[in-house]
Formats: sequence, structure tokens, C-alpha cells
Amino acid sequence: MGKMISGIQQMGIGIPNVHEAWKWYRQNLGMDVPIFEEAATAGLMLPYTGGKPHDRHAILALNMQGGGGFEIWQYTSRNPEAPNFKPQLGDLGINICRMKSRNVDAAFEFLQNKNCLISPKVEKDPSGNKFFFLRDPYGNWFQVVEFDAFYMKSKALTGGVSGAGIGVKNIDKALTLYRDVLGYDIVEYDVSGKFDDLEGLNARGDEFRRVLLRHSRERMGGFSRLLGPTEIELYQNLTTEPRKIYENRYWGDLGFIHLCFDVTDMSGLKRICEKAGFPFTVDSSSSFDMGEAAGHFTYIEDPDGTLIEFVETHKIPIMKKLGWYLNLKKRNAQKPLPNWMLGALALNRKKD
Repeated sequence: MGKMISGIQQMGIGIPNVHEAWKWYRQNLGMDVPIFEEAATAGLMLPYTGGKPHDRHAILALNMQGGGGFEIWQYTSRNPEAPNFKPQLGDLGINICRMKSRNVDAAFEFLQNKNCLISPKVEKDPSGNKFFFLRDPYGNWFQVVEFDAFYMKSKALTGGVSGAGIGVKNIDKALTLYRDVLGYDIVEYDVSGKFDDLEGLNARGDEFRRVLLRHSRERMGGFSRLLGPTEIELYQNLTTEPRKIYENRYWGDLGFIHLCFDVTDMSGLKRICEKAGFPFTVDSSSSFDMGEAAGHFTYIEDPDGTLIEFVETHKIPIMKKLGWYLNLKKRNAQKPLPNWMLGALALNRKKD
């Protein structure tokens, strides 16, 4: 399975105003290279959109320091809904988007006057890594984490998505997906108790079990160098019964809507997921077209219903102005794309 995953392609974020949000993410988190922007009808997500297709506007943006991107997603045929309760750490779903940084202290200092910090100071996690939490204007939690794997240098003090913090009801059960299927087989720490570093995340002084996972197998595939290594932290609330963050709401409503992995060999992946008890719940079959990009996408649910997306990329724009699009179906899927080609994506950077 590990050889089929190139890395985390993007975090899906449901937003009330896609262009306003992208501007904030560009200026504060360096997510300034668009891969596609498209207004269309989401007709294949019916199990998660009330059985009806809905219109949306989406932008996929990357940070060329490496890591996954953001799929910034806005309903246009309905008003996106917020949860009718205040989500707490450990509630079921994607709680936190992890972002990597070469210099956590400098990133903290830069964001201090942006009115978005949650952490009063730079913290250290149970393994001693520096980090801090921030909240975007829409209430989403991000964790800027000390990291040493980067693709290119840029002025931004943060890189792209380096993982996620996910609330689960039972960590041991969740490991059957995150460890056994997605390949996060290294346990960096597995600790239980009350944690000072989680103050501010609606933790209420509850006790948690938290497990930080990494992968031992180097990721393969065309975008593996750009996407880089990633981490998943699982949070299990030992004090309070967790609620499902998306209960009585649609995929695409406000918050982190899915965690997406860039993959190769979708048919082989399907067999592995089915055998492990995680069948595809959505399958675009063969290829879908996003205007400027194309591929094959599928979804599975983790044991608590959190949505994991897989995308086998078929086409992306390298230089839109020159009409240069890369057809990935004509090359060895396991071979990383050359640095000069990936680096050319930076020429599409949106400047403010």
C-alpha cells in the first residue's frame, strides 16, 4: 500500500467565501500557487450532500516549499452550514491541519499581529518538537510544526500541509486504517493524560490519549518529492463522549471536509481498502475533469466516518499562460517528476 501513496495532496476546507479565504491563506500561510480554479456542480458526492447535486466553487492552491495544498471549497447553490455546537478537541473528524515550518519561532512572531494565534507561546509536543496553534478567520485550527523536509525555498515562514490531527472514538480501531492501510507505521509517541500544550483547543481539561504516527516507507509517485513525508496525530477523548463534527451537515459545509492523498494504481488500492473493510463510498470511475486538471477520485470513511479522499492525477497545468499541461497517464506512475518540471509550477504563483 505504501508504494501507492505519493503523499497528502490536499486538505479540503469548506469556506463561506472562497476568494476571501484564499487571499488570507496566501498572505499568512504562503498557499499562493493555484493548480486549478473551477465553478461546477458536485454531482458525484450524493451520499454526503443529501442525495442532491450542489454547485460549488473550488480552488486548489499549493505552497512550493512542499507539503500538501488546500482545496478551498465553497457551496454556491446553498449557504454552507456551521456545526450547531462548538466542536471540542477529540470530536470525530479532522480537528487540526498540520503545517510545516523551518523556523517555528519566526512563524509565530510573524503571525502575532494577525489576530489568529491560539497558543500564547511556542509549545513542545510530547516528543519535544516545537509547534503552535492558530485559528483562521473561519474558526479552523492549524498547527505549525517544526519540520526538516522541504522542497523549495520561499519567503513564506510556513510550508504546506504536513498532516492532520484527527479525533477518533477508539485509537486502536482507527489504526486499522491509518497504520495498516495508509502506511503510518511508526509510533512517535503514544501518551495519555492531561496536556498543557493543548490548552486553547476547547480541551476543557479533559484527559486524552494521543498518538503521533509517521511512515517508514518513502512515498513514491510523480509528486512525492513535492508532497514530502507527513504525520497523523490521533486524539481520543478519555473523559467526554465525542460528537461527530459533521453530524447533520453536508460534506462541503464549513470546516475540514476531507484529507486527500495523491495515489497511483487506484484499482489495486480499491482491493486493499475493501479487504481491510474500507470500501470506496464514492468513485468517479476512470477520469473526472476539473477544467484545468483531471484525474480519478474516490472516497473511503475511517471507522468514525471521517472522509479520506484518494486522487490519481491524470493531468495538471504546469504553465497555464503557455498552455503547457502535463499528461501523467503517459509516464511511469512510480517515478518522481523531475525537479525542473515541478519547480515550473511556481511560475503560476499569485502575487498580492
